[in-house]
Amino acid sequence: MEFHKLADALKALGDPTRLKIIALLNMRDCCVCELVPIFGISQPSISKHMSRLKNVDLVTETRRGQWVFYSLNRKQLEDIGFSLTRLPDFSSEFDELERQGLLVTCE
Repeated sequence: MEFHKLADALKALGDPTRLKIIALLNMRDCCVCELVPIFGISQPSISKHMSRLKNVDLVTETRRGQWVFYSLNRKQLEDIGFSLTRLPDFSSEFDELERQGLLVTCE
């Protein structure tokens, strides 16, 4: 990997919000609308963070109906030497979204 690409990816991971997004995406693919209540910030702010992660190829997006879901680019994270095994478990965040009926289902 080129040195400047590695530096850009590490800078993107240096933000606590983006790092938590990576940890959440490690558990499941997510739509921006699911992340808004977790972080308590606006949809445009979450989208800006996702854009930053996409620009350095750490996440990919897939359209499912009207929704855009984001997932980890595990290969890219592996290439920069980033270990997903040490990330915190945020399953309680998803449990709370499910209790509130805020998880997106595309079936």
